[in-house]
Amino acid sequence: MPLDSAALKETLIAVLGQIQADSGLECPPLTGATKPIENLPKFDSKVWPVATTIIATETGATIPNDVNIFVDETTKLPRSIDEIAAFVCELLKKQSEKEAAAA
Repeated sequence: MPLDSAALKETLIAVLGQIQADSGLECPPLTGATKPIENLPKFDSKVWPVATTIIATETGATIPNDVNIFVDETTKLPRSIDEIAAFVCELLKKQSEKEAAAA
């Protein structure tokens, strides 16, 4: 089933909230405008890969290990939850197009 950005956003919010709760850390209200790197306490480079793996597992998506979904590679700026959802959807779309072209 293809993922849309709304479904992905819901998963992101659930996973990020769970990570903060499991870590015993404060979690501000999460919205599409929340930037996890800036807004979540202790959400750093040690936590990003864990969060990415959980999100990939929860959604059945393949997110390459060398892709940081939380930071824009070009601008080096933290992404918001809306931007992360859109980025991951685009990533998955490109992957499925590549798979379709290879088939």
